[in-house]
Amino acid sequence: MLRPQHTATRERLPLDGIWDFQLDHDGAGRVEGWTTGRLPDPVDMPVPASYNDVLVGAEGRAFVGEAWYTTTARVPRGWAGQRIVLRLDAATHAAQVWVDCVPVAEHVGGYTPFEADLTDLAVAGAELRITVAVDNRLTFHTIPPGYVDETAHGPRQRYFHDFFNYAGLHRHVWLYATHRTRLDDLVIVTDLDGATGLVRYEASVVGPDAAAATVRVHLRDAAGEVVATASGAAGVLEVPDVHRWAPGDGYLYDAHVELVDAAGVVVDDYHQSVGVRTVRVDGIRLLVNDEPVYLTGFGRHEDTPVRGRGHDDAYLVHDMALMDWIGANSFRTSHYPYAEEVYDYADRHGVLVIDEVAAVGLNMGLGGGIFGTQGFTTFSPETIDATTQAAHAQAIRELVARDRNHPSVILWSIANEPESETPAAREYFEPLFALARSLDATRPVGFVNVMLAPHGSCRVSELGDVLMLNRYYGWYVDTGDLEAAESAWLAELHGWETEGKPIVVTEYGADTIAGLHSVEPRPWTEEYQTAYLEMNHRVFDAIPAVVGEHVWNFADFATASGGVFRVDGNKKGVFTRDRRPKSAAQVLRTRWRELRARG
Repeated sequence: MLRPQHTATRERLPLDGIWDFQLDHDGAGRVEGWTTGRLPDPVDMPVPASYNDVLVGAEGRAFVGEAWYTTTARVPRGWAGQRIVLRLDAATHAAQVWVDCVPVAEHVGGYTPFEADLTDLAVAGAELRITVAVDNRLTFHTIPPGYVDETAHGPRQRYFHDFFNYAGLHRHVWLYATHRTRLDDLVIVTDLDGATGLVRYEASVVGPDAAAATVRVHLRDAAGEVVATASGAAGVLEVPDVHRWAPGDGYLYDAHVELVDAAGVVVDDYHQSVGVRTVRVDGIRLLVNDEPVYLTGFGRHEDTPVRGRGHDDAYLVHDMALMDWIGANSFRTSHYPYAEEVYDYADRHGVLVIDEVAAVGLNMGLGGGIFGTQGFTTFSPETIDATTQAAHAQAIRELVARDRNHPSVILWSIANEPESETPAAREYFEPLFALARSLDATRPVGFVNVMLAPHGSCRVSELGDVLMLNRYYGWYVDTGDLEAAESAWLAELHGWETEGKPIVVTEYGADTIAGLHSVEPRPWTEEYQTAYLEMNHRVFDAIPAVVGEHVWNFADFATASGGVFRVDGNKKGVFTRDRRPKSAAQVLRTRWRELRARG
């Protein structure tokens, strides 16, 4: 599935803006036929955005069920005879779509795109009514999992991840048009042969005249000069004296792929940016272009005031500027695939990305991150089972299919903090690791281990190419006692380094109230967050196998209401939710800029 583009043969029409919107409290929408016309009592809703905080009051935050969006769009007159497609970049967590009362698409999975072919419905110059029912309900068969608790006060969504369950049309919505015989998919794999770059491509062609069509490719450098050409649906472009894509150097070539019909006419064309680089693991080293890299950065969230998880280019550019200011070279898309524009930006600026599927909360022992118990067994016929595993596999397929051409993506993470110390966990995850490798053999694969499965007890870590560890010594363990925390952390890491794999510490952090100070470091103060980070850094520097440090979190973020462990959200951010730096930002800036200067 190729992204919508404007090219010589393709056009796209953004449908972002203010849509009609209504929460369906009683499940009446399908019975009353809300797909047939105007919603009975609509309000305005921006797209893209989460609806939860746009609505004033508790109604949007506590809502469980389907929320309905409608809008109209006029098909451009010039699209007559073209293939016409509706694409939604994300609908969290599931959606059904109707166009002029006709069901055209269904999708489960809140962070990857889906589309509907409207060629037989759309008329050039005519108006379409588009209706989307977005369902925020999670079950034990969804990724991420959850369950709906039917209480005396109505349904309550319970979930096992420690961030707010924002819902809605979080990303762009498009109409786009192509020729009926078209490029359907494009896979790019790069390699290096000394100073020569190798760009392997494979194009998929579909449509009524696909058999007679020819593919040709021109690869241009950043100055627009053609540096290599090829023809055929698959081939290799050789680039002498290649400019490698590297950390901090997001050099991109442009692969212009054309589809030529039997008469020699270009009927379709597509542009794919290409960063020529390699990624591999060698012992305890993580290598990009056969050079060791040390990751500095954050776990992050797509989370901003009012807009929630809705994509925002202003926040994207500002957040990336803050990451550059602080000296970060990488981040993890915790705990779901981000908007595609984020990866585009990372590609252009040489930022390294650990790309994570939305498999968070597969661990009943964590109590959903709120440190209690839920009374469930993680893997069982009643909870996480083969149906869940199939949904998880599909989420991995969609993640890899969407993001495999991004040079910034250097590692696939197929789960965050799942149960991993039991035989059932091994049985669940082993085929998922095999699937990820079968889909993409060019990148390492891993998962993020939680401290309930320390070294010696985890049954899943040996399946990964890289060890990724979330640890909170000095916060959830040995709270306030950084000396004891340092000793315990060192001892555990000495165990992990015997595995002979690179270690990325994917989370370490301490909740901190901005402006709270004390003479000596006390938990929740800015002084404690600073001392906590410095302790962790001493530990990392003592373990050669540690090749990366991602602080949890880049910025404070929203969590579920209730409980006594979260006051107005998670406060582990180095920046506040409105992106003001805490004292720890200066500590990280000094360290990470020194590491960057050392190379």
